[in-house]
Amino acid sequence: MRRLPLLLLPLAACSGITSDPIGYADEIHARCLTLDTHKDISSQLAPEQLPTDPDTAKQYRAKYDPTVRGDQQVDFVKMREGQYDCAFFIVYTPQRKLTDAGYQGAYVEANKKFDAIHRMCRLYPNDISLATTADDVERLHNEGKLIACIGIENGYPMGLDLKRIKEFHKRGARYMGIAHNGHTQLGDSHTPAAPMHNGLSELGVQAIAAMNDVGIMVDVSHASKATMMHAVKISTAPVIASHSGARAKNDHTRNLDDEQLRAIAKNNGVVQCVALASFLKSNKQKDAAISKLRNELGLSRTSTIELTDEQREANWEKLKQARTELNKSYPPANVSDYVDHIEHIARVAGIDHVGIGSDFDGGGGITGWDNASESRNVTRELVRRGYNEADIRKIWSGNLLRVWRDVEAVAATQD
Repeated sequence: MRRLPLLLLPLAACSGITSDPIGYADEIHARCLTLDTHKDISSQLAPEQLPTDPDTAKQYRAKYDPTVRGDQQVDFVKMREGQYDCAFFIVYTPQRKLTDAGYQGAYVEANKKFDAIHRMCRLYPNDISLATTADDVERLHNEGKLIACIGIENGYPMGLDLKRIKEFHKRGARYMGIAHNGHTQLGDSHTPAAPMHNGLSELGVQAIAAMNDVGIMVDVSHASKATMMHAVKISTAPVIASHSGARAKNDHTRNLDDEQLRAIAKNNGVVQCVALASFLKSNKQKDAAISKLRNELGLSRTSTIELTDEQREANWEKLKQARTELNKSYPPANVSDYVDHIEHIARVAGIDHVGIGSDFDGGGGITGWDNASESRNVTRELVRRGYNEADIRKIWSGNLLRVWRDVEAVAATQD
């Protein structure tokens, strides 16, 4: 299908092939293998035992049982409804001080989340399976299974021990980030604080070599520009940005500028476009209010408040409710805004270097794509703008799977 001009057209004008453009888009969506590189989880995901009190058990299931339509943006019910086939379930640990105690605490928390993902796949083998190779993803999809992959948002829990990278790989991790919302022992974050390393640290350089050796994709989301460019320069395998937007569309420190987009394309990597509303579309008054509340709730990089997993989840819920109220005055980003970012990345880096990374259950979600069940709306908007099926397949999973295979191939040369 010929690519139409990159602007928002009436859906009825999308295609001369069919008089039912929504149906046509949905047919394409059904044929796609849809893959999302960033879905956050709780360490209590898929509990083996529920509280004995019925009301408490019901609330617990809504939060943590992936088999029911619950509070999470991604569960098996919503995945099936939206034909959302595959997600990287994220091992995220809050970043604390760069000390042995901090690293060890994060390592313990990371293992709880690894355990949760493996527990989910063990408890519900008829629904979902863990993929540890790109071929696994395609095989499981052909078998009709939902698919879980594992990503590590931040290298902080590896501490100073490079051997943990191989350990994480054995546990199923297939990408790992360098930093989160603060500088780490590996490299500088996107945050506006003064640089600590001016890019990667020496340990960070060694960590990227170790990731290349074992077959873990290097994730540059959350990294500073200097760190990201350093990583692209030294990695012998393509890198990914697991959940980032286009800075030209919204000037946010979590987004990538055009120089960065071109560098990732030259590296043959991929930018997985994030669906977190404030990264896609900014409103200064709304952002200031949310930033203030995040700090008060201990959810910001500047907060000194330390929270348990339970407190953090409760405070995320408070933040979500506050956002809902603010959205009444300041309309949030929608699917059209999201595809604006995808289009910009495709225009600058090329159609082979853009993908999908929602950040669901970690702050992601936009009007029209607020949970996995609404995933067709992304495909519909791409069709509305004239993208053909081959390109939509690339965006939804083809580009990421290509990069994954390239990373596997580099690692195979080390055997």
